[in-house]
Amino acid sequence: MLSLDAPLVAVTWQFFFARLAKVPLRWDQPILLGMGVWVVYLADRWMEGWRVPAHRVLTQRHAFPIRRRWEVLGAGLGLAGLALALAIGCLPRVEWLACLVLVLPTAVYLFSHQGLHRKLAWRIPKEFCVALLFPLGPALAPWVNRLPSMEGIGLSGLYAAAWEGARTMGFEVCLFGVLCLANLSLISLWEAGVDEAHGQTSIALQLGGKRRWIRLLPWGIVMGCFGLWFGAGSRDRVSLECVGGSALLLGGLDWSESRIGREGARALADLTLLTPVFPLVLAFFPG
Repeated sequence: MLSLDAPLVAVTWQFFFARLAKVPLRWDQPILLGMGVWVVYLADRWMEGWRVPAHRVLTQRHAFPIRRRWEVLGAGLGLAGLALALAIGCLPRVEWLACLVLVLPTAVYLFSHQGLHRKLAWRIPKEFCVALLFPLGPALAPWVNRLPSMEGIGLSGLYAAAWEGARTMGFEVCLFGVLCLANLSLISLWEAGVDEAHGQTSIALQLGGKRRWIRLLPWGIVMGCFGLWFGAGSRDRVSLECVGGSALLLGGLDWSESRIGREGARALADLTLLTPVFPLVLAFFPG
């Protein structure tokens, strides 16, 4: 109901990306990422609850912001204000620029998919938008921390730095993005009736009779990771193991969804993305 699973996933992958990039994180970076992701998810739930009549709401995570509409709004605004104050005090110039590059399309997505294009059948599926934006959040701080001092850097230097970050971290970020797409697509499949009742589209509804192919996504990721693992270096192998393990858990969760129910499967879906916890814990015990 509180949407704490998404910030937990984001911060876990931020630590994982930082470990792969061999850079430390400042104390404020995980806090700001968790707060930022939480604010976005609270805003999404709040806007959804504002547009859907209470008698048509079918999930606890949407019913809660309706029951506690003004408390959730106050908490979200307070959290956003606290995050902004912390960012003003801690973030260097380049990190502000990088954050704006991510915050602006995120805001456009929220207002587009919850407002202007909410019911349009031809809109880009929200699952694609989130799978594109969400992985960039955890990758932002590790990428910035790899950069040299950015004082006096010009536009060409910023482009060069962006390309270097994409070259060194792009494979891991893309893997995580594909995993997020599988996660979100399965949720849309389980909750097709919910989205229909709430009056919005999803990838499952847009695919219509072809939606059953969504169930193959996690297994395709498992096979892809297995095939790539043999030719990968040690760093890429860790990423492939985490993504492949999460996809395997997602596939098993989908297979069990009819027994544990939609709400149970939805609650467990994001937990399947926490496989980077294992290499992070093992890093503390190198022997």
